[in-house]
Amino acid sequence: MPVPLPTTFVFCTCQPGAEQPLKSEIAARRSEWRLAFSRPGFVSFKSLHSAGAALDGALPTFARTRSVSLGRVKIDSLALAAAEVWQIEAVRRLLDAQEVVCLHVWQRDTQLPGEAGFEPSVTPLAEEAKAALVQAAREGEVTDRISMLETTVAPAGAVVLDVVLVEPDEWYIGWHRASSRTERWPGGMLPVAAPSDMVSRAYLKMEEALKWSALPAVRGDVWVELGCAPGGASQALLERGFEVIGVDPAEVEEPVASHPRFTHLRKRSADVRRVEFAPAKWLAADLNVAPQYTLDAAEDVVAHPSTSLRGLVLTLKLADWNVASPKCLKQYIERVRSWGFRDVRLRQLVHNRHELCLVALHSRSQRRMKRSRRRPTKREEPEGPEAEDSPDTRELRYDAPTRMAPPHHFR
Repeated sequence: MPVPLPTTFVFCTCQPGAEQPLKSEIAARRSEWRLAFSRPGFVSFKSLHSAGAALDGALPTFARTRSVSLGRVKIDSLALAAAEVWQIEAVRRLLDAQEVVCLHVWQRDTQLPGEAGFEPSVTPLAEEAKAALVQAAREGEVTDRISMLETTVAPAGAVVLDVVLVEPDEWYIGWHRASSRTERWPGGMLPVAAPSDMVSRAYLKMEEALKWSALPAVRGDVWVELGCAPGGASQALLERGFEVIGVDPAEVEEPVASHPRFTHLRKRSADVRRVEFAPAKWLAADLNVAPQYTLDAAEDVVAHPSTSLRGLVLTLKLADWNVASPKCLKQYIERVRSWGFRDVRLRQLVHNRHELCLVALHSRSQRRMKRSRRRPTKREEPEGPEAEDSPDTRELRYDAPTRMAPPHHFR
């Protein structure tokens, strides 16, 4: 597909505070990119390449989104700012070059997830800004595909115009192609609905991890969760029809504790007889320890001859950013691969705090096997292109579409 002429700048959005590991990861991957501008949750780079900036390769671990920059608008009035966006020459070139262009609008986060009840989502201001942009596009007759601007989820492979509200009156404009699962959603935020009886934020993290990773787990599969208390992640697994063996010396809260498909082993992982894990096909862990100790605990289960696990979902805590350096990330991936899991992915989820999510499968063929067993529904859209299986990108891939879900709600 043709793309508009390349430009010099690229910007990424991330969790506030994660700018430094994002910069380090970009420096390790893209030596031709130089830091240009940074605010909490927003980082831009200038490409020194003569051909301009390109978004090839996998999305960085700490980046929620990345876009090729098309310009900036700084106007107090919402309506005037929206009209100005469509006057940017690079934006017009984008519209002229593409048959279909979608529109994503979101606001830069200024708080950590879970801080004072805050959870990342498309804010009311971002929704107002998108409505103003669509109205301005309709009045200015900038495209005859207004309905595509109005859609929330971009079709796989579609070109997306990005409008990031870095400040309410300062918008950065860019574009990306929706090549991965998260890139189809505004701000890379897969929708996760919180139930009214949510036990803890671990529910949000697990639900997002399952949506992002598209693990081929099916109803009735048995999971082991290390560090399950107070029960949020187990609650998410139970709601999907799985059976859960929770391991934690601390108490698990209702409604998880009395759930008929939940078994609580109230002891440390090291004290559990491994034969009790024999029915499990999947392992999850969210332990309040350094990443190497979480990996130690997981390896102790994976390596035991009584277990035969299909995949892993591990939360790696980051006490400081030193344990999130590109060298450390590579070591985590290589260690898990040494256990026989070749498809390993890392991402700082939208609902993660100072932590990362690692998911692993023995091979990519496990995903293809599950998809081949499913009949596509009318609501599902074709899957997007997958990342190339190269040494630099194979550990970070995103597959399969996700369905629309309600936004965050807390009652």
